[in-house]
Amino acid sequence: MTTMTDWLLDDSPTSRVQASLGRGYRMIRLLMRNPLAVIGAVILLTLIFAAVFAPWIAPHSPLGQNLSQRLLPPSSTHWMGTDELGRDIFSRVIYGARITLMIVALVAVIAAPLGLLIGAVSGYFGGWTDKVLMGVTDVFLSMPKLILALAFVAALGPGIENAIIAIAITSWPAYARIARAETLTFRNAEFISAMRLLGASHARIITGHVLPLCTSSMIVRVTLDMAGIILTAAGLGFLGLGAQPPLPEWGAMISRGRAFILDQWWVATMPGFAIIVVSLGFCFLGDGLRDVLDPKQGGKS
Repeated sequence: MTTMTDWLLDDSPTSRVQASLGRGYRMIRLLMRNPLAVIGAVILLTLIFAAVFAPWIAPHSPLGQNLSQRLLPPSSTHWMGTDELGRDIFSRVIYGARITLMIVALVAVIAAPLGLLIGAVSGYFGGWTDKVLMGVTDVFLSMPKLILALAFVAALGPGIENAIIAIAITSWPAYARIARAETLTFRNAEFISAMRLLGASHARIITGHVLPLCTSSMIVRVTLDMAGIILTAAGLGFLGLGAQPPLPEWGAMISRGRAFILDQWWVATMPGFAIIVVSLGFCFLGDGLRDVLDPKQGGKS
């Protein structure tokens, strides 16, 4: 009697659905063998859970002020203490997960496809197209990401929307470089030549064959970059250029808590701890995905 596991691991799948599900099942099994990747996945799932169910998890309002309870230390009533306005820090950290998740998701949705397309077009056509596109890419890569993001936010104005745009603008060059390098390895392959002989257009070859082959490396790089995106967003918030008060953004919370760091350490420490944990979670998960999606590494697992 054939079990579901046997069906998923069948070396001769009878349908595309079975092949796709089997490939996904093998990837999950390999990922589960990496303890750090599992920890990273748990942290990421916890972040998503906190963001989705924040109104039910947070015991207090993230914006409600109560000056009679200002700067209270961590206790059973306020697990992470209160800030200078008497707001519950735990509730603000929970709601801050929404902002953090929104920032990393929107940056990934904007920057990764843009960089993937630019890199694939550059590597596929070569010549002057490659020189122009990679020249622009090198200009962006030559400047520190945070400094460049600060320049864009200063030009666009403070605010979470402008911060997301600025971070996305500074993030796409790395993805373009990876996509170009991947494309150069197979742009002269036989299957590409066969598609040209069959009359396929350049657009069809790039979208139907080149971009899917670059996706694995892009997923790994995006996951690993999430920690840097979180830190950049927190840096902008810390400087007052990201999410504006009273939004519970972690970087802005640290900025307001630095005035009390010596006596009321929890005001700045708790959101800082959240940033560290989430950043480590993305790094652990990205490292595990790299081992699974990289054929050379995956063969050793």
